[in-house]
Amino acid sequence: MPLALLALAIGAFGIGTTEFVIMGLLPEVANDYGVSIPTAGFLVTGYALGVMFGAPLMTVLGTKVPRKRMLMLLMGLFIAGNLLSALAPAFAVMLVGRVVASLAHGAFFGIGSVVAADLVAPHKRAGAIAMMFTGLTVANVVGVPLGTLVGQSVGWRVTFAVVAALGVVGLAGVAKLVPDLPKAEGVRLRHELAAFKNVQVLLAMAMTVLGFGGVFAAITYIAPMMTHVAGFADGSVTWLLVLFGLGMVGGNLVGGKFADRALMPMLYVSLGALAVVLALFTLTAHDKLASAVTVFLIGALGFATVPPLQKRVLDHAHGAPTLASAVNIGAFNLGNALAAWLGGVVIAAGFGYTAPNWVGAVLAAAALVLAFLSAALERRETAASRTVAGSLPVERPTTTVHH
Repeated sequence: MPLALLALAIGAFGIGTTEFVIMGLLPEVANDYGVSIPTAGFLVTGYALGVMFGAPLMTVLGTKVPRKRMLMLLMGLFIAGNLLSALAPAFAVMLVGRVVASLAHGAFFGIGSVVAADLVAPHKRAGAIAMMFTGLTVANVVGVPLGTLVGQSVGWRVTFAVVAALGVVGLAGVAKLVPDLPKAEGVRLRHELAAFKNVQVLLAMAMTVLGFGGVFAAITYIAPMMTHVAGFADGSVTWLLVLFGLGMVGGNLVGGKFADRALMPMLYVSLGALAVVLALFTLTAHDKLASAVTVFLIGALGFATVPPLQKRVLDHAHGAPTLASAVNIGAFNLGNALAAWLGGVVIAAGFGYTAPNWVGAVLAAAALVLAFLSAALERRETAASRTVAGSLPVERPTTTVHH
C-alpha cells in the first residue's frame, strides 16, 4: 500500500478523535461554561449536522481544485476549528469551532476515498479505502480514551489543542506523501450531480444510513444499558467503548479485504449477522461477559459494511465520484442521528434501555433487504444489456469508429 494512505489515515485519526472525544468530556465542558449537559450536547449535534451539510458543500466548492490541494485546505479548516474550540472564551464560540471542524469531515473522507482508490490497482480499491478508514477506527481505540483521560486530568482545552496538533501532522503528511493528482478533466458539478440519478448509488447510500444507523441505535445508549442492565460500574463504560473500537478496526480491515473479492456477499453476511447480533443484544445485555462480546461484534460487523458500501458508491458514480463519496459520509452521520433519535423514542415510551437494540436490528435488516434489491436490479440490468447487445445487428467497423 502506498505511503500516501498513511497520511490519509493520520488525518482520519485526528478527525475521528475530535468527533467522538467530546462525548466523554461533556461534563467538564458543561461545568466550565456553566451550561447543562443537554445544552452541552449541542456540541455533538452541531458537529453531526456540520458533517451532513458540510460534506456536499465543501465538495462542491472543491470541484475546481486539485484533490491534493483540497485535502490540505480541509486539514487547515480542521486545525482552525479545533484551535477555536480549545481557546473558546464562551460556549457559543466553542460551538462555532466544532461546526468549523466538522465542515472538513465529510469532504476529507469523501475526497480521500477517491484519492485512496486511485492510488492502487482496481482490485485493491476497497482495501485502500479501508486503510484510510483505519485511522477513524483506531481513533476510537486510542485517540478517544486518551483524549478523555487528558481532558479529565489536565483540562479539556488541552485535548482539543492536541487534536489540532494531530491535524498539523496530517496536513504535513498529505503535503509530503500524497502525489499531485489533477482534478478529473471535463468533470463539472452537473456531472457530479448526475451520479444521484443512478439508483444503485442511492441504494448504497440508503444501506449506509440504515446499516450504520443500526449500530448507533444500540451504541448511543450503551452507558445506561451497561450500567443499569448489565451491572457494570460507570468507569467500565470507557473500556467497553475501547472494545467497540477494536471491533471497528477488525471489521473495517476484514470488510476491505473481502469487498475486493466478493462485495455483495460481504454485505449480505455483515448486514445479516449485524441484525441477528443486535436482536440478541436484548438478551446478552443482562450478562457482563456476553454483553462485552456483543459490543465487540457490533463494532466489527457494523464497520465491515463501510469499505464495501463506500466502494459501491465509487463504482456506480464512476466518472464523477467525489460528491457522491462525500455525501455517503454524510449518510453515516444521518444514520447516527436518526437511530439515536429512534432509540430515545423507545426508551422514553417506557420499553427500557435494551429497546434501542430492537430498533437497530430492524434498521440493519432493512439495509439487508435493500442489498438484495440492489443485487437483483443489477442482475436484471446486466441481463437486459446482454439481450440488447445480442440482438443488435453486426455493423461494419467503419460505422463504429466514431460512436
